[in-house]
Amino acid sequence: MKIVVTGGAGFIGSSFINQLKSKHKDINILCIDKMTYASNKNNIKYEVEFLEKDICDITPEELGEYEYLINFAAESHVDNSIKDGKPFIKSNIEGTFNLLECARYNKSLKKFIQISTDEVYGDMSDYNPEQSFASEDYPLKPSSYYSATKASADLLIISANRTFGVPYLITRTCNNFGRHQHPEKFLPKIYQCVKNNIEIPVYGDGKQSREWIWVEDNVSILIDLLFDEKSINTIINIGSNITYENIQLVDIITNIVKVTPKIKFVPDRLGHDRSYRLNCLNLRKILGIPHNQSLPYKFKHIKDYLKELYSL
Repeated sequence: MKIVVTGGAGFIGSSFINQLKSKHKDINILCIDKMTYASNKNNIKYEVEFLEKDICDITPEELGEYEYLINFAAESHVDNSIKDGKPFIKSNIEGTFNLLECARYNKSLKKFIQISTDEVYGDMSDYNPEQSFASEDYPLKPSSYYSATKASADLLIISANRTFGVPYLITRTCNNFGRHQHPEKFLPKIYQCVKNNIEIPVYGDGKQSREWIWVEDNVSILIDLLFDEKSINTIINIGSNITYENIQLVDIITNIVKVTPKIKFVPDRLGHDRSYRLNCLNLRKILGIPHNQSLPYKFKHIKDYLKELYSL
């Protein structure tokens, strides 16, 4: 069996490869990554075939025959998309389009898996409280160029299925945390600020609320869905139901390391969503897990991870 993993040297992609190879050593993996600032080959702990190339330029001949393609490759930093949206259009839309064009000619393809985001649903605070958990049939109301390009990619995949019969799975995941995350992201940035005794920049009032999932839990779910025959031609939310306001996370970190935080409240991000929440009933349905039973994943709590991080 051969699996193509794009963006495999990035944060979530490398965790996926490592966990997949640890569970299925006989699977052949072709990792494709153009090695941007957010990529690191050393994150991959197993021997895989590696192609350093932009997904916009990949050809069917370079991919060969494969059963699964999972697309982690994306520009993902919202602040960067506000400064310059063009790289997001290129990678997230044009890149996904090119992968679909390659995949639709692959007769061995069992599933095209797109890693999307909860941000495509927009700000849950725009809805009534009783509607504040987004299910997969929620309207797409992205607030940034980043989330808009991810929503566009989702729609391209759905249309490729309708027109060309490309089998797909789209997963929309909440905020990931874990090792090897780039320093530009929220938790690593706080870590660096505390470590170096500098001011922690906090947008607005810091009460923006996010749902957080340990990257290894997310990857475990992705691997289960990868081979699940029911998770085809569908969209599945992946969440943890563990939520925090940004300012709460700052307090948690500074309490762990027993320092007085130096917080600098800065003007809020343009178009900044106040909250994201995911309804994950479809995930339970696909995996056959009743509502009154716990999902079979560790769901490491963000507090436990932060304690481990600061004990290093």
